[in-house]
This record gives sequence, C-alpha cells and structure tokens, in this order.
Amino acid sequence: MTDVTETDSTVPADAAEATAPEATVGPEAEGSAANGEDSPTVDQLEREGDIAADYIEEFLDICDLDGDIDIDARNGRAYVSVNAAEGDTLRVLSKPDTVNALQELTRLAVQNKTGSFSRLILDIGGSREARQAELSALVGRAIERIEAGAADAALPPMSSYERKLVHDLVSERGFVSESNGEGRDRHTVISRA
Repeated sequence: MTDVTETDSTVPADAAEATAPEATVGPEAEGSAANGEDSPTVDQLEREGDIAADYIEEFLDICDLDGDIDIDARNGRAYVSVNAAEGDTLRVLSKPDTVNALQELTRLAVQNKTGSFSRLILDIGGSREARQAELSALVGRAIERIEAGAADAALPPMSSYERKLVHDLVSERGFVSESNGEGRDRHTVISRA
C-alpha cells in the first residue's frame, strides 16, 4: 500500500469520532446515518443551526470580531458559515485546527440544548472550501501514484466529513475508495475501479 502524505497541515480527526471504533465503510455510508439512527428532519437541522449561530455570535462578541452568519441545512447536516467583509477579520479563526476546535465546541453547545448529537459543519472565512481544494490535490497525487503502478494509495487520517469529500472526489475521477482503521487512525484507501 502506498502512503500519500500531505504537505499542508493535516486536520486531525474529530474528537467525537476518535472515541468509538468503526468498521470498514464504503463511500455510500460514510457521513450518513450508518449507525442505524434516523436522519434528522429539516426542522431539527434548522434548530441546530439557530443554536449554533447563537453560540458562534456570542463567541465572536467575546472576541470582538465581526462576522455574518449564514445557516443552511443539506445532506442531513446543519451548515453554519461565518464570513466577514474584511478578510483579515476572521483569518486567525479560519485555521483548520481552530475551525475544528470551534466546531466541536459548537456541536457540544447544540447537544447541550437539544439532547442529541449534532453533526453540524462549521465554516469560518471559507476554510471548508480551502480544505476541499487541499483534499482534491491530495486525491490527485494519490491517483497519480496508482496510475504509475501502485496497487492502492492510503491517505492520512481525517474526519468522517473529510473522508466523505474524498470518497466523492475519488468517485468523480473513476476510482474507488474505502475507509479503513479505527478512531484517530481512520483513513481512506484509494484503488482502481
């Protein structure tokens, strides 16, 4: 198996995901309600988004930062985006480790209010779009290694959300992928279709 390492900083797997062992799951179940729970309704996702937006708004006030908050519900998740007219305003908060930490805190705040685990996604200053571009480049390098003769290529560990993005990118390029490992070591392996 060929390992593909990332030149940019790796985003650690979500702490909540690292606690429970997971079986090998294909891309169709990755990021879905694969554990048998029903998917949340749009109303539940909108409520999660509202709670998260209130939490983030308080956080921004404490930090004396300005930001516009947008809430969306899609693909069984609440998405909360924070953007600012001045790009530098959110620069410190848009670093991958910071976004992941704030996302976990926000998920806990939502869980505290709703009593249910939240899979919400937090984006600050376009950080998720930037990370998707990094993942696309990482998948491209892995596919180049496979086309050069490697049987498969393993990517570094990442969160379930990022693995889902990788599965989608791999599928678009005509290859297959699966998630292997458990907890913080959960990663994606790419191979020919």
